[in-house]
Amino acid sequence: GKPAIKWFKGKWLELGSKSGARFSFKESHDSASNVYTVELHIGKVVLGDRGDYRLEVKAKDTCDSCGFNIDVEGTTSSPPHSLMAPVRSPNPREVVEEEKKKKKKDDDDLGIPPEIWELLKGAKKSEYEKIAFQYGITDLRGMLKRLKKAKVEVKKSAAFTKKLDPAYQVDRGNKIKLMVEISDPDLPLKWFKNGQEIKPSSKYVFENVGKKRILTINKCTLADDAAYEVAVKDEKCFTELFVKEPPVLIITPLEDQQVFVGDRVEMAVEVSEEGAQVMWMKDGVELTREDSFKARYRFKKDGKRHILIYSDVTQEDGGHYQVMTNGGQCEAELIVEEKQLEVLQDIADLTVKAAEQAVFKCEVSDEKVTGKWYKNGIEVRPSKRITISHVGRFHKLVIDDVRPEDEGDYTFVPDGYALSLSAKLNFLGEDGPRISSVPPEPPKIHLDCSGKTSENAIVVVAGNKLRLDVSITGEPPPVAWVCLGTRWGARPSCGCVQVFTTTEGRVRIEKRADSSSFVIESAERTDEGRYTIKVTNPVGEDVASIFLRVVDVPDPPEAVRITSVGEDWAILVWEPPKYDGGKPVTGYLLERKKKGSQRWMKLNFEVFTETTYESTKMIEGILYEMRVFAVNAIGVSQPSMNTKPFMPIAPTSEPLHLIVEDVTDTTTTLKWRPPNRIGAGGIDGYLVEYCLEGSDEWVSANTEPVERCGFTVKNLPTGARILFRVVGVNIAGRSEPATLAQPVTIREIAEPPKIRLPRHLRQTYIRKVGEQLNLVIPFQVRGPRPQVVWTKGGAPVDTSRVHVRTSDFDTVFFVRQAARSDSGEYELSVQIENMKDTGLAVLPTVEWFNVYERNRHTSCTVSDLIVGNEYYFRVYTENICGLSDSPGVSKNTARILKTGITLKPFEYKEHDFRMAPKFLTPLIDRVVVAGYSAALNCAVRGHPKPKVVWMKNKMEIREDPKFLMNNYQGVLTLNIRRPSPFDAGTYTCLAVNELGEALAECKLEVRGEGVAVPNTG
Repeated sequence: GKPAIKWFKGKWLELGSKSGARFSFKESHDSASNVYTVELHIGKVVLGDRGDYRLEVKAKDTCDSCGFNIDVEGTTSSPPHSLMAPVRSPNPREVVEEEKKKKKKDDDDLGIPPEIWELLKGAKKSEYEKIAFQYGITDLRGMLKRLKKAKVEVKKSAAFTKKLDPAYQVDRGNKIKLMVEISDPDLPLKWFKNGQEIKPSSKYVFENVGKKRILTINKCTLADDAAYEVAVKDEKCFTELFVKEPPVLIITPLEDQQVFVGDRVEMAVEVSEEGAQVMWMKDGVELTREDSFKARYRFKKDGKRHILIYSDVTQEDGGHYQVMTNGGQCEAELIVEEKQLEVLQDIADLTVKAAEQAVFKCEVSDEKVTGKWYKNGIEVRPSKRITISHVGRFHKLVIDDVRPEDEGDYTFVPDGYALSLSAKLNFLGEDGPRISSVPPEPPKIHLDCSGKTSENAIVVVAGNKLRLDVSITGEPPPVAWVCLGTRWGARPSCGCVQVFTTTEGRVRIEKRADSSSFVIESAERTDEGRYTIKVTNPVGEDVASIFLRVVDVPDPPEAVRITSVGEDWAILVWEPPKYDGGKPVTGYLLERKKKGSQRWMKLNFEVFTETTYESTKMIEGILYEMRVFAVNAIGVSQPSMNTKPFMPIAPTSEPLHLIVEDVTDTTTTLKWRPPNRIGAGGIDGYLVEYCLEGSDEWVSANTEPVERCGFTVKNLPTGARILFRVVGVNIAGRSEPATLAQPVTIREIAEPPKIRLPRHLRQTYIRKVGEQLNLVIPFQVRGPRPQVVWTKGGAPVDTSRVHVRTSDFDTVFFVRQAARSDSGEYELSVQIENMKDTGLAVLPTVEWFNVYERNRHTSCTVSDLIVGNEYYFRVYTENICGLSDSPGVSKNTARILKTGITLKPFEYKEHDFRMAPKFLTPLIDRVVVAGYSAALNCAVRGHPKPKVVWMKNKMEIREDPKFLMNNYQGVLTLNIRRPSPFDAGTYTCLAVNELGEALAECKLEVRGEGVAVPNTG
């Protein structure tokens, strides 16, 4: 596919079609070598164009970029520069940057790439050896010589402490601030745009804030896209402002069109901005004005409308067209078909008499088709008696006052088609009155198939004229009349529904000497039936019967509906029409359109005989409507009712990575990942189903879709082997299922237990006598409930003193009042089936030390005890037989405390922070523009906090709403709202405290529109 290509200036500033009129871009593609060549043209190069540039190419999942530098020298005008880079797709690693620019080199580059030199120039000297080793540079001496020449000490600016940024970008209609900081606030400063000095106005506003100088450009337009510079004495700094237009939105998108070869085609799109730049693409290839002469198309702009015009479209012009702006895109399909002409109504043979009118009429499918009429092979020309007309799809040849020489074969030949329609004109002459002595003769009706019982039938197309000429003989001349027989039951008298004897009206009888004509103008369906012709004279009568069959186009198809949709297809079904028009329905024509559009697109040119049709090549997420026409030998019906609007949406692909996370005796927890393809329909959730091994019946585990990618199936039979699957659900239906490869056995998996002994129990645990002993030890088990046993020294614990409570995940060892006898090693055992884990908790045992032997007194002093410990004491009595059986134990304990320490505070003299007011930052003379708020700033220091008084022309400023005074931690600000020329003068700030006072003054000058009012101070 085509790679995405972007140009950048510096690190972040993207160059595009809205970067300014001086920048233009061009792309070309060589299909043979699959190489894209991209060009960046810069017109009227300025100093602000110098700097680093970068070309970035993205294709599929890979990205590459290359950078280069442009240096602009001198002030002479430069011709437009072009930077070209060929890009081979789809591998963007083959990007080659071709910049044809000659630079003089001081010496040999030692074979080191330029980017390595740039890295070395910016590195520290201590890093040279590391970089040389990393990039394989062996000539260290030559490298250091080259670097010594290349390193030039940058001269520090004497006027600027902070310069302009290399470039600025702003949206059209917004404002931008350009700011520099100068070393001396009294230095004069000037702003320039494309070399022309900028004067203060409502468009350009100058501000002075301390050493900062700010240029504000209000309501930026494309005219502000230029190079700017600021000059202080002999020093200058430059920048460039890029004005970016807001996103161009598509208001009215392209519409699908279906045309014939040679037609004129206009594909129009309406955008939100006049004069916006749009890109036209056909099947992924850009359409440019340079190629329009070869491809026979042209572009037209009409306000916000952009139009692509084909004056004479060909089949090669068909395809998918796309319009792209910086704020959106739209696409449509152009289908170009060869012309196919259908005959909807053929011309019929006519039999007319002298002085009557003959009308030949036919109908074809294309309104634009013209044609010629021929009589016996000779073209018919219009005259006073002959009229040729073409209205819509109808072509007529009318001959007034028919004469014998008008009899012959008439043919209509459409222009450009190998097709002809023929009919015959028969002429019946009028004989004058005859006088003869012929004897009376009974009347006789002369038909080709006469007879009262014969099934004579005449077929006429609805809307056409029927003229039935019947020859009659008899003497004296008989009287003729016609009646319409009933199909619903005969009347008692003659069995007729209606008798026709009138000589005027839509249905009439025209009488002549030897014939009678039955005429029906513009036949209708209700005219169908059996007609009886009866002639009588005094000698007798004769009767003939003819069945008139009126055929018409069929009724529209019924029950047209969409039964299913996919990603780019839909299934349309319908019922045949109730009335087929008297002729069998030969097939159907189908059309579709986007909802809201008025342009219908044909889906088939050959009639479709089935009542189910699959429409393809639709765009997912777009609403469509469809309709159906029925076709018979007479013509095409009216369209059916439109289907309800529908949207082609496909189900998602199957969920990914379905796994089993956990299994118990009755539950199974599943996890999965979302599908790769979700589509325009999104995803509503997931359904989980399961099936017993060996069965084909899948059971839903959840009735409502779950949104998260995990679910626990509950109430499963223990020990059963079950298969699980997951499907994604959206508005289009269910996706393909993701199924586990192997069935899952519903049984809790037992794992070895694991005791999580707390850290404070991993060493000797010490408690005082009489305190509670409460040990909570958690453990981890998976499977049935474990067996937990506490032992002390290998024997079960004393249940009269120790209370043990065990749950599924921990055990609690509790002693209400600890005694010395509770000391020792306790062992915890957790066992599941034949798997076991143990843990050990140690409570300290009492260890006794001898301090005296054979002390004869009833008191003693024990020394060498450890500070911070607590001790018990016991005494045995002894005689010649030995020690007593039990000792006397002290009732209380002895805690050895540390000796006390007394802090002696340090004596010091408190520092005196008091000071008289002193201005750290003085007031600066200002020049402001009338109508724009101004601020005077200074900074003062003093303790106690000084009182601040602002004065104008030695007069104190009091409660004046025009002035706003602020004091924030010694920074003093006087804000003047919308100053006028009368606010000019000398402003004074006075700071006073008990130790003294300080004064700061400045002059304010207010300039109006072309008028400067000097201060009066």
